[in-house]
Amino acid sequence: MGSAALAVQPEVATSPEARRPRLRLAPPMPVAAPRTPFVLLIVLVVVAGVLGILVLNTKIAESGIQLTDLKRQQAQLDLREQQITQEITEAESPGRLEAAAKRLGLVPAGSPAFIRLPDGKIIGVPQPATGKPSITSQ
Repeated sequence: MGSAALAVQPEVATSPEARRPRLRLAPPMPVAAPRTPFVLLIVLVVVAGVLGILVLNTKIAESGIQLTDLKRQQAQLDLREQQITQEITEAESPGRLEAAAKRLGLVPAGSPAFIRLPDGKIIGVPQPATGKPSITSQ
């Protein structure tokens, strides 16, 4: 059937009226789409993008300023921490502790005695502290 269908068939009528008109492809109808909404959409997208970038840059700059302030504040707090640590170290020195104890009227203790807990035996001889209390404690 394939080769028979391709065979040229003789025309029955040779007159022009008997012939069928030739079919032609018609050109597409021109589409008149409104351009204004598309242009407005593009302009709106561009404006929104520019505003978004502007807001983003502003927030980044603001965060940078905050970061600088926080770093400065952290440096001040670090310095204050060092000063307080130095003050505590000086207050814990043996000379300062001895002076504070004397102001409170405390005197140095002698040799201590110990109590062994399992059997309650006292090791050493307990003695009261000897020494003259300071004048400021009386």
